[in-house]
Amino acid sequence: MEQSAKSNGRTIAIVTMFFVFAMISFVTNMAAPFGNIWGFRYEWAGMAGNLMNFTAYLFMGIPAGNMLIRYGYKKTTLIALAVGAIGLGIQLLSSVAGADIVVIGGENPTTLNLFIYLLGALVCGFCVCMLNTVVNPMLNLLGGGGNKGNQLIQTGGSLNSLAGTLTPMLVGVLVGTLTKETTMASVAPLVITGIAIFVAALIVISFINIQEPQANLSKVKYEHSPLAFRHCLLGVIAIFFYVGIEIGIPGELNAWISRENFEGAAAVAGSLAALYWLMMLVGRFVSSIISGKVSTRAQMITVSTVAIIFVLIAIFLPESITFKSPEIKALKITSGEVPMKCLFLFLCGLCTSVMWGGIFNLATEGLGKYTAKASGLFMMMVVGGGIMPFIQDWIGRTVGYVSSYWLVVAMLAYILFYGLIGSKNVNTDIPVDDEPDLRDL
Repeated sequence: MEQSAKSNGRTIAIVTMFFVFAMISFVTNMAAPFGNIWGFRYEWAGMAGNLMNFTAYLFMGIPAGNMLIRYGYKKTTLIALAVGAIGLGIQLLSSVAGADIVVIGGENPTTLNLFIYLLGALVCGFCVCMLNTVVNPMLNLLGGGGNKGNQLIQTGGSLNSLAGTLTPMLVGVLVGTLTKETTMASVAPLVITGIAIFVAALIVISFINIQEPQANLSKVKYEHSPLAFRHCLLGVIAIFFYVGIEIGIPGELNAWISRENFEGAAAVAGSLAALYWLMMLVGRFVSSIISGKVSTRAQMITVSTVAIIFVLIAIFLPESITFKSPEIKALKITSGEVPMKCLFLFLCGLCTSVMWGGIFNLATEGLGKYTAKASGLFMMMVVGGGIMPFIQDWIGRTVGYVSSYWLVVAMLAYILFYGLIGSKNVNTDIPVDDEPDLRDL
């Protein structure tokens, strides 16, 4: 009977974390398409919301890890959901509040409502940072680490990708064609839905009894930093570049096609970005099936190599070769002639789908009691998802959208290096005792 109760508690914890994983992508993937709205009015603002969203990780990564140690997984999740609802509420206010107050003058004056939106994006960043800090180590621990831990992360990632697929598509449908008159009011239904989901999730999770896989962390003594492990240090850098890749590929694709000269370009761009996230869904689903048998390291080496090939094809393929994007009448998405390059860019989603869970799994392997602290460091480096796409967008606007993908190639090369060499644990002499006994769950 006792064993059955433990099994039920474990299942509830896993399902809850899967749901949290989906919420992370739902909020994060609003930043790039919302940025297109602001970027059409203020050129510099295209990736500014995304930058604010991910800058929050830099400030919240370590505190989020400490919250995990002090308050546990459930309380940290509840706090994060409340913060997320507030962040989306601030973004909703940006469509009306301060719209007539000029902050920066000039030929194209910047009004206060843009900065209200950026504040909301920053607050949402605090939310998803806390949620990410919870979900990754918990799924890894509930799976018992190793290939099984990675398998749970990839399964949760499938739901993450499903939510990520829907967000840019829905924004594109709500916006249609971008003009200088387009405001956040156009996407208000999606933001309100997000707020409702956060509130509902907070209420539901508050009544769920989640067993803490590392409930004794506040009493553990830490003699070293997780960065004392070389594979963890290099993994932290890998996460910085990976998130820049994951966000930069569809974000720049969205910005590029949104500005093409045909009716409904924003909707077509949103559908292409959604295809990237759909490919991530497919990739994570496949990985969740094979991860019990195929090593994480083998998967990382394979997908980073294939991704480099895809991006290089996209860079060198003549832009004159085009294809008709799919028409989705139910969502009022019209067809448009887009470069064939786009096909290879959204196919990269198949490869990037494996990288987050793979890097986290490899970098925390053998860390034991240092896992939660390492998770906080990982969250800090997610700021790469704001910094690198911002740099890529600047390259895209000054040199050309296609040329900006050379930055992606360079980052993918580092991921390949990590899979081949950097992920090996060469610090097995460091004691990692006080590791929780997962069999008690």
